[in-house]
Amino acid sequence: MRQLRSSKCQLHLAPPFLLDHYIPRYHLISSIDAAKRRSEAYAHLRSCNLCPRLCGVNRYEKTGVCLIGADTVKVNTIAPHFGEEPCFQGHNGSGSVFFSGCNLRCVFCQNHDIAHQRNGFDLTPEELAGWYMRLQDIGQVHNINLVTPEHVVPQVALSILHARELGLRLPIIYNTSSFDSLESLKLLDGLVDIYLPDFKVWKTATSKRLLKVHNYTETAMESIKAMHAQVGDLCFTADGIAKKGILVRHLVMPGKEDEGREIVKWLAENVSTDTMVHIMEQYFPRAHVGKPSRGAMKDGIEPGNIKDYKTVKNRLRYEDINRAVNLNEVASVRKAAEEAGLWRFVEAAKHGGFNI
Repeated sequence: MRQLRSSKCQLHLAPPFLLDHYIPRYHLISSIDAAKRRSEAYAHLRSCNLCPRLCGVNRYEKTGVCLIGADTVKVNTIAPHFGEEPCFQGHNGSGSVFFSGCNLRCVFCQNHDIAHQRNGFDLTPEELAGWYMRLQDIGQVHNINLVTPEHVVPQVALSILHARELGLRLPIIYNTSSFDSLESLKLLDGLVDIYLPDFKVWKTATSKRLLKVHNYTETAMESIKAMHAQVGDLCFTADGIAKKGILVRHLVMPGKEDEGREIVKWLAENVSTDTMVHIMEQYFPRAHVGKPSRGAMKDGIEPGNIKDYKTVKNRLRYEDINRAVNLNEVASVRKAAEEAGLWRFVEAAKHGGFNI
């Protein structure tokens, strides 16, 4: 009998990451705090410090590196999205808003046509809030997923506060490269429920060469710790849909698995061993990778095509990452994560449902 009681005490039927219900954080702030947040948003736009580039420009008069002004945001796509993690997309999709423009210049950008070329249409914060409502009421999505919003945080904050008045009741996902300023994240505190940051690279030399910024790693460290301090580890309701917390992505890149190993080790030691991590394997040469080098002939191979590689390799840009990542590289990062103490990974559920 004593052994039976002991075994029962070891059961964990309600893990700390399971929620009975959830109220979005933007519904918990007072009207006074909301008014202050609006004022702060406008102040950021008058002297932009939203990312570590610290352009300092008055975006009502001119633009900085991101090339986006103050009155509107440029949006490429708004729709239920089924390409996110299962705990975000669920059965009805994640209500994704893909913003055009970016404060990084990743040479391998997987969304190059959106982030670098700024294709799309302009929306005011009020119009953007109206689209959130359509995603909720017509699309029946599980959340509002703001993709690459680092350079339009004030407009995003204003849109969330307006949507609150319209009746929005879905969790907000901030889907970021992690190249955010702490001032920007402070503006979002209380408005965002889920942070979905990338941690792209570890070495300064790599960030200079591939991201075109010198202080990415230090910034990502500060940003991810600040995000975790706001929302904690990822939590779900019983339907397997994430409602609050942080999930960190790392896109494993060819020949850069050593940097991935350092990143996951840092997450375990400096954020939380309960951090949910997505070790991604879908890297493919895009954007500038594999294009002919400057001054070379224009008949170089297409990105990702390694046919006749030996004859053209000296004429290709970023030839070291001009291939898909292999499974051994991905497995190396996963093993390092497990050895560091991380245990919550995004992966296909063996039982056919969601992993929580």
